[in-house]
Amino acid sequence: MSHDDFAVESIPGLPEPLPAGESLLWQGKPQWRSLAIRALHARKVAIYFLVLMIWSATEAVLQKQGASAALFAAAGQLALGVLATALLTGVAVLVARTTIYSITTERVVIRFGVALQFTINLPFTSVETAQIALHSDGTGDIPLGLSRRQQVSYLLLWPHVRPWQFWKVQPMLRGISEPQKVAALLGDALTTLHRRRAPQPVADVTSTASNQTPSGNSLQRSRETALA
Repeated sequence: MSHDDFAVESIPGLPEPLPAGESLLWQGKPQWRSLAIRALHARKVAIYFLVLMIWSATEAVLQKQGASAALFAAAGQLALGVLATALLTGVAVLVARTTIYSITTERVVIRFGVALQFTINLPFTSVETAQIALHSDGTGDIPLGLSRRQQVSYLLLWPHVRPWQFWKVQPMLRGISEPQKVAALLGDALTTLHRRRAPQPVADVTSTASNQTPSGNSLQRSRETALA
């Protein structure tokens, strides 16, 4: 599935024309490499099969089965590892191609789904917090903390959710390019809306930088910055 599948939409990624007074600020997609590594753990799977390959070859040598047996055992594990990694990478590519993240002056919209297309609308009035996690490859994640009145399904929205947050699900713009620029734009939009609708509380943005690939939902060196 490609961008052409959104051809019937007035704006790709948005299910209907924007209401009067609402404008589109940004659209983007997750980067498939980031999805493959962090959401689907393709790198960990590859390392796992590499260890199995070395173990199988070593075991064959220790049992004095000969060099050919050791090579055969290693080749079998290598083939399985390549197949598993290729499948995970393929899924990551499909997810990236069929996902569109949108930020308007009123909401965040997540358009996703490989076999079936879904659209999640997240009005700014339901967004209580936003965070940013930066990765060493230049991509980043922006999870959104929602109010209790806004319910979303973890399983339906995966992998566009913050990992391991099952009870209070946090939708996430995952593996996006220029995450700091997008976070600043989102922060400005949230601030503008909340000021316009005062005295509602202003959402907080937590900025997180990491030189290493975060695992799970860990956010290192966090600092909260009020948008007001």
